[in-house]
Amino acid sequence: MKWYLAKLVYRIICGEGTHTPQFDEQLRLVYAEDDLHAFQKARITGHNEEDNFLNDIHKPVHWKFIDVSELHLLTELIDGAELYSKICEEEEADRYIKVTKQRASYILENSMQKAFPLN
Repeated sequence: MKWYLAKLVYRIICGEGTHTPQFDEQLRLVYAEDDLHAFQKARITGHNEEDNFLNDIHKPVHWKFIDVSELHLLTELIDGAELYSKICEEEEADRYIKVTKQRASYILENSMQKAFPLN
């Protein structure tokens, strides 16, 4: 088993979502057998931690999981600990989501190649 650092990306939508698009980037520790399992485990965590609630002015807030945009092998640490979180506002939400999804696809493809080599 190995330790990984995964970046999970969430979109934050307040009220009707007419505000500047906001995203939260979180670095999470993941304990897994290999890259593929670390990626899958990070995705499960992301989906499980989506949330809906009312803010302090009683407007609905939705945290929507986008994907895992980075994955790095680490030395032993604590499983599931959030190491970093960054909320950013992006003018081009669709582009930000597209890039996040592209990074996730790249990580998944590389993890699958390592887990199931062709030779």
